[in-house]
Amino acid sequence: TTLQAPAPSTVPASAMAPPASEATAVPLEREGRLLKAAAAELRELSPWSMFKSADVLVKAVMIGLAFASLVTWTIFIAKMIELTVVQRRLRAALTRIGDARSLAEAQFALGAKGSVLSSLLAAAMREARLSAGISSDAGIKERAASRFGEIVRAEARRIRLGMGLLATIGATSPFVGLFGTVWGIMNSFIGISKSQTTNLAVVAPGIAEALLATALGLVAAIPAVIIYNHFARVTKGYLELVGRASGAAGRLLSRDLDRTHVSSVGGSHSRSAAE
Repeated sequence: TTLQAPAPSTVPASAMAPPASEATAVPLEREGRLLKAAAAELRELSPWSMFKSADVLVKAVMIGLAFASLVTWTIFIAKMIELTVVQRRLRAALTRIGDARSLAEAQFALGAKGSVLSSLLAAAMREARLSAGISSDAGIKERAASRFGEIVRAEARRIRLGMGLLATIGATSPFVGLFGTVWGIMNSFIGISKSQTTNLAVVAPGIAEALLATALGLVAAIPAVIIYNHFARVTKGYLELVGRASGAAGRLLSRDLDRTHVSSVGGSHSRSAAE
């Protein structure tokens, strides 16, 4: 009998190599977990949750922009009250001295209420007192006009306090927010490379956090620009009232000077007649 060698056992290729479904099961399972986590995060996606999960630098940008917005509205409330009060007070003061014939009468009509018109009248009377014995009316009026100009410029500087800060906030807030957005999107792309997936549900929360910085920048900038333009118009109207007050003080000073000359001329005529 002849011995026959056993036939080599043939193992199917499918039994040696893992099936294709098993080869792709691990990446699919990982992506599925990422999608579930992203879906849970999207369900909780709110401005507060986006702020809490943002990068430290982006959080600092958001806090700074929120503080700038708070400063804007604080200036708005304070300046509205201030401009309303000073305009009403100055209009009332101009009405009270409308029938005054001299600086003394005007000061008596105003009383002790402090306003820019009181400062102008006091400057006119001080210059008239310091220039006593000087016959040049033109020089007295010129010196008084110089004092009036200083008072008007000081009042303009005082009434414009805070408006420079509004202009700065309105001009820089969008760019500060854009910086936070660029930084957040950069971090989002780094996270995409680490997670090895480009699914929008995974990368959307990080991009949304970054865009929140730009939104806060616009929230801070738009009201600041509008409020600045409004106060620029109101301040211009108030400074026109201050100019009217300066003119009223100058006219009263001129009347007092003319009256002084008339009385001095009348006194000299009476003395010559007596002689």
